[in-house]
Amino acid sequence: MKSLSQHYINGQWVSSIGGNAMPVENPSTEATIGTITLGTSIDVDVAVSAAKEAFIAWAATDLNERITLLERLLDIYNSRADEMAQAISNEMGAPIALARKAQVAAGATHLKNTIYAAKSFAFERPLGDHAPGDMIFYEPVGVCALITPWNWPMNQVMLKVAPALATGCTVILKPSELSPLSSMLLAEMIDEAGFKPGVFNLVNGDGAGVGKYLTVHPEVHMVSFTGSTRAGIAISKAAADTVKRVSLELGGKGANIIFADANEKAVTHGVRHCFNNSGQSCNAPTRMLVERLIYKQSIEMARSVAEKTEVGPANLDGRHIGPVASETQFKKIQSLIESGLDEGAKLISGGLGRPEGLQRGHYVRPTIFANVTPKMTIWTEEIFGPVLCITPFDSEDEAITLANDTPYGLANYVQTLNKERARRVSRQLRSGMVEMNSKFGGAGSPFGGMKQSGNGREGGAWGLEEFLEVKAVSDWR
Repeated sequence: MKSLSQHYINGQWVSSIGGNAMPVENPSTEATIGTITLGTSIDVDVAVSAAKEAFIAWAATDLNERITLLERLLDIYNSRADEMAQAISNEMGAPIALARKAQVAAGATHLKNTIYAAKSFAFERPLGDHAPGDMIFYEPVGVCALITPWNWPMNQVMLKVAPALATGCTVILKPSELSPLSSMLLAEMIDEAGFKPGVFNLVNGDGAGVGKYLTVHPEVHMVSFTGSTRAGIAISKAAADTVKRVSLELGGKGANIIFADANEKAVTHGVRHCFNNSGQSCNAPTRMLVERLIYKQSIEMARSVAEKTEVGPANLDGRHIGPVASETQFKKIQSLIESGLDEGAKLISGGLGRPEGLQRGHYVRPTIFANVTPKMTIWTEEIFGPVLCITPFDSEDEAITLANDTPYGLANYVQTLNKERARRVSRQLRSGMVEMNSKFGGAGSPFGGMKQSGNGREGGAWGLEEFLEVKAVSDWR
């Protein structure tokens, strides 16, 4: 990998103009594994200028040329998959098996699905038979700032970079300062694939610096952000003065509704899903709502899964969970666990402190609370760690009310063998996604939420549309 202290701007690795150094930490060991340079407003200006200059020519390229470059990038990405897995595992603590099978694979899948969607997307289409002379054109938005988080680095980076480039936009990527290594590796791959200078740029930095500069920059036409709702609100306000498009994929507090007739593995799967990636997923099913008929046995099943969940360093192979990404995250999770104890939730497993034998690293004990009520902090706040809240319900209507009792609306889950009930409940849940009976959505299914979970959709054709403007032209024929 090129020098970590540099940015990738206009097809070259360049030094920052006045930026400060920041160490990158391995959360498994708390050791410094590299040092990046936080960019400045001058670095942002240079990157935006490069993207602006490249935009007209890139937007005018034939779609097939853009697709060919993306296909070349996919080949390079797959050939360097293990490098990418090591980078992700080291920077944010994903166990190496998870990094290989899920983290890296997610990036490849999104790139592949974007290519597929672009090949079939109608960028030019007639308005309709009633207006034979009218045409509708889908054109690239322009210069786009892509601001991504640390929890699923290539998943979220590729959900933005791939469709932006496919549609003819030029981009400035600001990855999380906690997980920059994977994005810098991707920049190398994009360079190797042969994208023209200025089409893709990367500037490292934090939200208060580079993130804010990009958001308010008058020559940035769109900001696509994934992260906390708090940051998303700030970005929306800051971007308002320049009336740029803002696409937000924010937090979640997903409910997993388990009816008495659910598959016998529903509870086990729900706990594992919540703990996956150390609980650091915005769409995690962190509130398990269980029909009272099976509540007691479900709690015992959940306890058993939690007690069997191993925690360990990210470099070890296996199905364990790793650390959370930073000391800040660790302290936040500990505070929320403490609030659960103070507010009267019943601790079923886990609790405060690190797991036994792990004295260094940001490790959290897999924790389950039962009898959690809507008045408790752990019901309301996104914990973003391996912490599950379990609550009983007595009726279908009560389950729906409880599930919707959150400012978030990203993903919910329904477990029942009664297909009609599953359909009925899913239609009443206020979320952008509903997963039924542990069946994942298909390739290209839109990812995004309602309410304070955001306002955009990523993936497939919906992901392309986020980066496109609609132009109506009359008397074309």
